[in-house]
Amino acid sequence: MLAPPAYAKPLPTLNDENRPFWQGAREGKLRMQRCAGCGHIRFPISHVCPDCLSYEFAWTDLSGRGEVFAYIVYHQLYNKAFAADLPYNVALVQLEEGPRMYSNIVGCSNDAVKVGDLLEVMFDPVTPEITIPKFRLAAR
Repeated sequence: MLAPPAYAKPLPTLNDENRPFWQGAREGKLRMQRCAGCGHIRFPISHVCPDCLSYEFAWTDLSGRGEVFAYIVYHQLYNKAFAADLPYNVALVQLEEGPRMYSNIVGCSNDAVKVGDLLEVMFDPVTPEITIPKFRLAAR
């Protein structure tokens, strides 16, 4: 039996700061930092809260729900690792808990995506170590 082809797209480098985020994704949870001082949920990962400047935080699981804040559909190839995906979308997702993150909306045509559409997270296990959070349209 042949082994599946190696994942050829860029992958994050795991380190002590981002490991809880990626571990959460492997477990099927969207996990981000919550400030212990003011409760602000922050993303991207940071050692200090941008609201109150506290260094104290805890990792917290989010609902995984959000909406399309903005998106673009790429038709031109900028990285040959994504050639088979053309055209593909990149969306800025407004999470229910406050932060925004970039991801892809999967499971529908690019034409079906509209600003304001409700989303729910799903997880794409691309390697044994890395599972990428992506989003799909949620039922209204």
